[in-house]
Amino acid sequence: MTSSTPHPMTLTQKILAHHARGLKRPWVQAGDILQIKVDWTIASELAWNGMDRTYSLLGRPDIHDANRFFLAVDHTVDPVTLASDPRAQKLTQLSRDFASQAKLRHFYDANVTILHTKFYRDLVQPGQVVLGADSHTSSHGGMGAFSIGLGGADIAAAMVLGQSWLEVPEAIAVIFSGQLPFGVGGKDVILKTLGDLGRNTVAMERTVEYQGDATRQWSTDMRFTIANMTAEFGGLNGIFEADPVVAQWLKARQSENTDALYFRADADAPYVAKYTIDLSKLGPLVAKPFSPDNVMPVESTLGLKLDGCFIGACTTTEEELVLGALVLEQAFKDKPARPASAKQLVVPGDLSIQARMRQGDLWKHYEKAGFRIGPPGCSMCLGVASEKALPGEVWLSSQNRNYENRMGQGSQAWLGSAATVGASSTEMKIADPRQYLSQIDQDRYQRLLFRESKSRPPDIRVDQVKPEVVTTTHAKTAGGSAKAAVLTGRVQRFADHIDTDAIIPGQFCHLTELKALGDKAFHFVRPEFASRAAAGQTLIVAGEAWGSGSSREQAVWALMGAGITCVIAKSYAFIHKRNLVNEALPYLVVKDDAFYALAAENEALSVDLGHGTVTHVASGKVFRAEAPSAIVQALQREGGLVPAVKRHGKAVFEALSG
Repeated sequence: MTSSTPHPMTLTQKILAHHARGLKRPWVQAGDILQIKVDWTIASELAWNGMDRTYSLLGRPDIHDANRFFLAVDHTVDPVTLASDPRAQKLTQLSRDFASQAKLRHFYDANVTILHTKFYRDLVQPGQVVLGADSHTSSHGGMGAFSIGLGGADIAAAMVLGQSWLEVPEAIAVIFSGQLPFGVGGKDVILKTLGDLGRNTVAMERTVEYQGDATRQWSTDMRFTIANMTAEFGGLNGIFEADPVVAQWLKARQSENTDALYFRADADAPYVAKYTIDLSKLGPLVAKPFSPDNVMPVESTLGLKLDGCFIGACTTTEEELVLGALVLEQAFKDKPARPASAKQLVVPGDLSIQARMRQGDLWKHYEKAGFRIGPPGCSMCLGVASEKALPGEVWLSSQNRNYENRMGQGSQAWLGSAATVGASSTEMKIADPRQYLSQIDQDRYQRLLFRESKSRPPDIRVDQVKPEVVTTTHAKTAGGSAKAAVLTGRVQRFADHIDTDAIIPGQFCHLTELKALGDKAFHFVRPEFASRAAAGQTLIVAGEAWGSGSSREQAVWALMGAGITCVIAKSYAFIHKRNLVNEALPYLVVKDDAFYALAAENEALSVDLGHGTVTHVASGKVFRAEAPSAIVQALQREGGLVPAVKRHGKAVFEALSG
């Protein structure tokens, strides 16, 4: 790779520079605040519920491009909830009504697809900018797109404006070497990465660019899984260079295959760090509750008793489903069929995958092993529809998250590949799938994917960045007055890595009224949270990575509804921090360990927002917070994103960053 600009750039930086509006120089670097053109906005019915609130506050204007907003009903629905649950019915109908009113080209009703599965396979192209109201929007970096999850307010605004703003992130490179044995795939690779490097550590709020000789042999399905779980890694986005493997996938499409941009990171691109991971000896891995980086080899957990096995969710690809079926074929070739079990479920990501599995006569292997076959949807991964794990149950799942209560209140989720889950289902104990993988005909496996694997990959061009550069600057438009309030209150203290599933469980994300959400804040892990806030404990003090996990803006609304007036933490998950900004809920970043030694549960603090300081009342000690970026300060002055857009219209980001 050679530098194509006077200043070398990463792959992500090149895509952002290409999409930037009004650059003052033909390159970008970490820390730059950009106005960016957005190619796609995507959402689910659960996200649209909150987005509709923002859209109404904006006055329900025309959207920028009805052909480039993708909406899928997938998070809360299955046939049972659709027939009997008023919450699912309301969310589904809200999405249907908007799709009809806006004349959306890409609306997919209940149990047709999972949001990321169809969008990745049918629509996204390399070099595009995709913003989604779901943290696993990172998936689409597997196809070489810059694709990130944001809160619903950000996505609603981008849907209307066709643009957004972004601070160019720092970047790390994860370089893979070594050839993987057959059957060890994307889930094992990303679990290895999480286990070696840690969740919400080196990747936190950064671009993760996946590189190395090993990646050039990987399918688009493998890349999808790794990019998908970059959300669990803590990265803002995960991305692979698009190459002939991606070009081959695009060639098989009938449409959405002519706008690809094949950018390359420069050889001397400015990575904060590079990490090399040797995969030559990698075997199947599992992750223990309650963190996806709590990783161990499958052989160290053999025999662990399971109550249930789930294969599905957005991270589980067609390749995994096919491989899982072939594992079960071997496991049950000399065994009688089992009756369908309430504790064994497999869910394909899209009706097209379901049809190809039927074409290959593969569902019979799942059915013989006792699996029920569900319709496409997020299903047990979120634990909000009819399929849930019960309190105390231990499940092995091919989903991406194993947070506390994720699969249902009181449940314990272990993570593994579909092959590992399939092998483990035979005796309902964790088992090593290699005993079955070694018996699979690899050529037959490839044929059952129904792909043109032996045709010559298309030639690709390497594209050059063509930024929109201007020589003049926009005049700064005055916003509202900066908040100079001094807040007083007592502390509710939290540890590191508090995720949004804990702040507001998925079961309550159908709510949009702030007080109702506030009453359910920390429902499973600290049910007295709202009553403490009402009694004066209105300040949150937390450690690293506050608000990690889901993009749900309901987590911020729940804090507001409970009466929280400020959050103070060592660091924040990127999406949640932006949601705090968008809703104008004050937050401070304080790094000083001395502050956290004093700011214990129920301690009194005084927070000076105007000066960015926190005073520990009992000792009188004053601690300074980090200054936010200029555009964040501007949004705070405006009172949040909606007031800013209403005030400035399509010129909002010029006004805020001028």
